[in-house]
Amino acid sequence: MRKKGEGADVTFSVCGNLFHAHRCLLAARSLVFKAELFGPMKEKATRSIKVEDIEPLVFEALLHFVYTDSMPDDEHSKDWNMAKLQHLLVAHLLVAADRYGLDRLRALCESKLCESIDVETVATTLVLAEQHHCKDLKEACVEFIAAWNVLPAVMATDGFKHLVASCPLLMREILDKVSSSD
Repeated sequence: MRKKGEGADVTFSVCGNLFHAHRCLLAARSLVFKAELFGPMKEKATRSIKVEDIEPLVFEALLHFVYTDSMPDDEHSKDWNMAKLQHLLVAHLLVAADRYGLDRLRALCESKLCESIDVETVATTLVLAEQHHCKDLKEACVEFIAAWNVLPAVMATDGFKHLVASCPLLMREILDKVSSSD
């Protein structure tokens, strides 16, 4: 139904890309969509809603989840195939899931991110986990740094500089964990 747009009664404009959807389904899956589409704070022009701060591929993946209760898979493989790109897209999808109150999608993203932590992504993933209160993801990042003794390599990344600037209190947690694993 979503792909063909049959019966769609709301359109989202995301960076110039239009996504047709069904307001009742969106409202049933997300309290945020419900408030946006039916509540007292509903959009003035609920037939067309402009979405800011989300990339079209991420919004499409969000709608895919709303309609199918699953993460994008083989049908998105061309866009989701590279590990670094996939990690980044899943991170953005986690933010979108958090924004729209899609707890199950948020948990799926958190799990996927836990599986793809590496030296290059661990610091930015840790910041994401802290900002969005992802306890398991945060623990996985700190464990990765401590268990694999990769702190020097992580400290050389741009993500680490961002971590120190945006979440300085996490440094104590990391150092405590690293020192206790020696």
